[in-house]
Formats: sequence, structure tokens, C-alpha cells
Amino acid sequence: MSLTKSPYKSKGGLGRLFNALRYSQQGLWAACRHEAAFRQELVLTLFLVPVAFWLSRSLGELLLLLGSLVLLLVVELLNSALEALADAITLDHHPLIGRAKDLGSAAVMLTLLFGAVVWVSLFVIRFMPA
Repeated sequence: MSLTKSPYKSKGGLGRLFNALRYSQQGLWAACRHEAAFRQELVLTLFLVPVAFWLSRSLGELLLLLGSLVLLLVVELLNSALEALADAITLDHHPLIGRAKDLGSAAVMLTLLFGAVVWVSLFVIRFMPA
């Protein structure tokens, strides 16, 4: 491990904030352009955001519904980043890279399941008689 500073490390200040926003925007555009799963989950999110406002009866419920959607997008972005990095290393089959990709996929699946439980639970609480 090198003890010298990376020339790519940010310097701080207002310029760092603008660069961070620019890099984040580039990442979101890249996900929209190159990742079908992210596009599908983004469409689902755009559809469900108004439903969350309609379904929720409190700020806590609204935040739980919206938070589950944001969490899904975040985990998908991290999974896509992991897959892009793995593909940059090698496109050949490697058991550890395959495992890393499977673990990322499992994280997305668990996030989807969590979101489904949240949404179904709040739906049942709202519309099923006690």
C-alpha cells in the first residue's frame, strides 16, 4: 500500500461539491443508459411514489414506503457498480467474480423482498378490517 496521496483524491471546498454532484449525475445517467434492471426499478419507483402518498396515513408510513424504494435504487446502483468493476477486471469466467456478482444480486433480491413486505403490510393495515 502506497503512503503517497492519490492525485485523484478530491481537495475539498466548493469545487469538490460541484464535482461530487457532477459525478453523481453521471452515475445516474450511466445507470439509466446501461442498466435495464435500474430502469425497471426506476419506473416502478416513479409509479409507486404517488401511491405512497395516497396509501400512507402518517409521516412515518410515508417515509417507510419511500425509503424502501430509495433503498432498492441504492442497492441496485451498488450492484451495477460491482458488476461493472468485475467486468473491467475480466470477462472470463472466474469463480470469485461470479460469487461477487451473485452476492450483489442477492442483495437486490433481499431489498425487493423487504420492500414488498413493507408495501403489502401497510396495504393490509390500511384496507383489511381489524
